Amino acid sequence: MARRIAAGAAYGGGGIGLLGVAAVGVVLAEVQLAKRSVGGGTAPVPPAPDGLYGTASYGPADPLRLVLLGDSTAVGQGVRRAGQTPGALLASGLAAVAEQPVELRIVAEPGAQSDDLERQVGLALLDPGRAPDVCVIMVGANDVTHRMPPTQSVRHLSAAVRRLRTAGAEVVVGTCPDLGTIEPVYQPLRWLARRVSRQLAAAQTIGAVEQGGRTVSLGDLLGPEFAANPREMFGVDNYHPSAEGYATAAMAVLPTLCAVLGLWPETDRLDADRDEGMLPVAKAAAEAASEGGTEVTGARAPWALLKHRRRRRLPASVAPEPEPSAAERAEVHGSD
Repeated sequence: MARRIAAGAAYGGGGIGLLGVAAVGVVLAEVQLAKRSVGGGTAPVPPAPDGLYGTASYGPADPLRLVLLGDSTAVGQGVRRAGQTPGALLASGLAAVAEQPVELRIVAEPGAQSDDLERQVGLALLDPGRAPDVCVIMVGANDVTHRMPPTQSVRHLSAAVRRLRTAGAEVVVGTCPDLGTIEPVYQPLRWLARRVSRQLAAAQTIGAVEQGGRTVSLGDLLGPEFAANPREMFGVDNYHPSAEGYATAAMAVLPTLCAVLGLWPETDRLDADRDEGMLPVAKAAAEAASEGGTEVTGARAPWALLKHRRRRRLPASVAPEPEPSAAERAEVHGSD
């Protein structure tokens, strides 16, 4: 199914039906129940974490440029402090591994679907002389909840990855999370949400890898750890992750983010003891969609590498260093 969706995205075609007519009425009733339960609180949008990370420790070296694109997951909606967002966690982690400052920019938008990626890529590439070193895309959940045809969703994502790679940026895609783990959602909608989101995640993997990107499945973002600890992992609206949830997702993405820049101590050598292997890209995508934190990267077509990179604890996130005020600048010049 993932291969059919990806092929439809590449060569044109409509959505792929997933339900029989008899199930539609039941599912629509479940959707109305879920809407009354999900979003019981208001998920705050945190302060923008854009800025420089690691400058105090690593001096004035040219910073690595990191851009996050996508939806509210990439923004970090649901937490209250900038340092708890995925962008801040990834930037501080990347700075620690690279021993180099990291310049973070967020162009993601809460509520965005994949058709907003074209606009976001334009913002990321606004300065043609300063293309990002690496971009992280987290998108897909709103495509599922707003019933965007999966072929259309993958087509937009593939185009975004292609534009960024053409500009010289490395790309890591956090694929659609498993929406079947949202606590207030009941059967059969839970089964449907899991099936559709996993199919989309697998199709996103095929599309992104074929365009030269790497993917990390975010099943763990709303996956087994969330199902086991929903009170800790979900935010106040029972939909967006909490600070602990975002940290879990960032820990899954960071090894691939570093590896794509050649900074991670692990190579792309496969470890059979960890169920890693070289598989046809569609099979690798399907396996990754069912196990969160799994990386897929392209090899020689039509093959891909399926990896389970060892995670490391994230360093304590720090807020970006503020620009000095006019009074502080005047004081410095006066002391000179």
